[in-house]
Order: sequence, then C-alpha cells, then structure tokens
Amino acid sequence: MSVVLRGNWNYPTTIWAGPGRIAELPEACARAGISRALLVTDEGLINAPMIKSGLAALPTAALFGAVRGNPASSHVLAGLEAFRRGRHDGVVAFGGGSALDAGKVIAFMSGQTRPLWDFEDVGDWWTRADVAGIAPVVAVPTTAGTGSEVGRAGVILNEETHQKKIIFHPLMMPRVVIADAELTVGLPRGVTAATGIDAFVHCFEAFCAPGFHPLADGVALEGMRLVKEYLPRACADGHDIEARAQMLAAATMGATAFQKGLGGVHAIAHPVGSWFNTHHGLTNAVILPYVMTFNRESIAEKADVVSRVLNLPARGYEGFLAWVLALRKQLDIPHSLADIGVTTHNAAVIGQEAAIDPSAGGNPIPVNATQLERIFRAAVGGDLAAATRSA
Repeated sequence: MSVVLRGNWNYPTTIWAGPGRIAELPEACARAGISRALLVTDEGLINAPMIKSGLAALPTAALFGAVRGNPASSHVLAGLEAFRRGRHDGVVAFGGGSALDAGKVIAFMSGQTRPLWDFEDVGDWWTRADVAGIAPVVAVPTTAGTGSEVGRAGVILNEETHQKKIIFHPLMMPRVVIADAELTVGLPRGVTAATGIDAFVHCFEAFCAPGFHPLADGVALEGMRLVKEYLPRACADGHDIEARAQMLAAATMGATAFQKGLGGVHAIAHPVGSWFNTHHGLTNAVILPYVMTFNRESIAEKADVVSRVLNLPARGYEGFLAWVLALRKQLDIPHSLADIGVTTHNAAVIGQEAAIDPSAGGNPIPVNATQLERIFRAAVGGDLAAATRSA
C-alpha cells in the first residue's frame, strides 16, 4: 500500500506525497534554496513531536509558533520580526491552514518595503511587490482541508477592520510540498471532519463557479469523489493511512480547482470567522447547504453531474442535497451557525462584508449584501427554507 500512496507530482507545484516523507525535509529545503529556515507553525503544535523532529532535522532553523486559528496581521508582523532578526532565508510553513497562510505571507513580506495591505488581491496590486524580496517556502500540511500548501495566497485578518483579506502573489506558491499522511494521524475526529468538508466545499464551489475552466472542473470532481469515499473512513479510524493520504490529495485538489473561483459559502464564512473567531472549515461545513438552497436553480444541472460522479443512491439536486445533509449528520457537523456560537446581532455587517469578499464574485448567481445577509440569518437559525431566493 505504501507504494500506491507514494508519488512525486509537479502540479501545481512540486509535491512529495507519501507516508514518512517528512524525513526528506532537509532535502526539500535544499531544493528550495533555504539554508536557514524559519519554521512557522501554530500555537497548538509548538511542543508536538513532529515539530521537534523537524527542528532537529534542520540545525540552523528557528521556530516561530505565535499563529492562532484565524491568522491575523499581528501574527504576520511578529513573524516578520523573527524572520529578519534571525536573518533567515526561507520559511518552512508547518501545520494547518492558518500556519501555512501565515508562513507564506511572512516569506512574501520578508523583503517588501510597502505595507501588507498594499498587496491585497485587488486588480493588479500584486505587481507592486519586489519579487527579489520574496523568500522561498516549503510547506508541510498537517490537516487535510484548506489546501493552502498549493495556493498562491494567504487569508489574513485585518484586526483594525475585522475583515479577512486575501494577500496574493504568484510567487507565494511553495517551492516544495511534503504531503505526509502520517502527520495527520493524530488529528481529532472533529477537526478531521471540519477540514475534510472544507476541502469538499472548495471543490464544489469551484465546480459551480461560472466560466470555462474544464481543467479545474475535472480536478474538482475527482476531489469531491475522494472526500465522499475517504472522509468517513478517516473520521471512523484516524489511523487509516490510506484514507488520510487520499484526504491530503483531495485538499490539494480543492485548492488547485478554486483558481476558477469560490462562491457564497466562503464569502459568508470569511466575515463570520472574523467576527466570531469560528473554525473556517467548520463554518463552511455549516453554511454549505444554505448557499446550495439559494443557488438551486443555477446549480441543478451541475448537482446532477456530481450526484452521478459520486454514485449517490438518489440523483439530481435533491439527491445531492440529501447526501450533503446526511454526511454532515454522520460526521456530527452542527446544522446551524447558532450551534457554534454565532448570533445575528451584526447580520447587516456580515452581509455587507460578504458582498465585497472576493469569493462572492464566483457565486453562480450574482449576490448582493441583502441576499447574503438573508442566507446568513437562515444559517444562524438553521432554516433551509429561509435561504431560498424567493423567501
């Protein structure tokens, strides 16, 4: 089985996939041109054996572990100080999506003179960057959800405005990714479920986004199939290496596919996470059926395709929605945002911020702040009918 699960891929970047491949971390750094790495991880992994082993394998590396669940500008600035103070020449981003996003942005900003928000993903703002000041990154994911290890952007919270902003540059893509399923074995069942559905949402929203991109559509469909087959297995038995490896693949596929676009799920989840500090993957998992309900008339045909690719017992939009709801229940995903501590007291602000989120532009039906606020309220209340366009 280890042979089947092992491979070297070069799409969309160099990926070394397979159990035990974390042993190749020094080689990955050498290939990326990193001789003095700053290992960036999140608070929960600082004392983990995998981090200690990683540092031991890189004698000249230093650790920066001040990244929290929703990476913020203060985390990036602290990481930049550590990077410059230690005269590092690259970053090993090691952890979940938060650590990967923060690590990539720290490497990107390491040689820039303009402020962070000058590089928000707006128009051609990325061209403002000094490319010589972008340090290389090696990415080591420890969750199977965001796919940030194969992304060219990082989502960072602006703590002054409470808005999540996407910092983008093509050279933010990690030079080498080590996708070692053994590093995800200890992930708790709840986090496995939430991050796994996050990967599914990436694939689904990308597949439904408007525009002609058959490459992204094909990757998205296979990514959804892998989640359907292997996420329940990974949740039932966290030591199922095959399931863990396939979920890591599905996560990278989701992030590869969403170059085509995302949609209303992410547009709402970003401000919800900013205001309520909720887990991003879990937030997406809760919101998904409400946005599906709103988009029904425009996604019916694609939902039928997905239902056939996944070989669901009932086909079409209704069969697909029924399966999504059943999967969430099987994995103990709450049905409403209220169940994870979200309220409607600032619903109008959530709607307004969702409307200007870049993900909103990929929704298959054009959406405005009022509509997004209504979907958000429906998700807080757990009322799917309230999310319909005619409600």
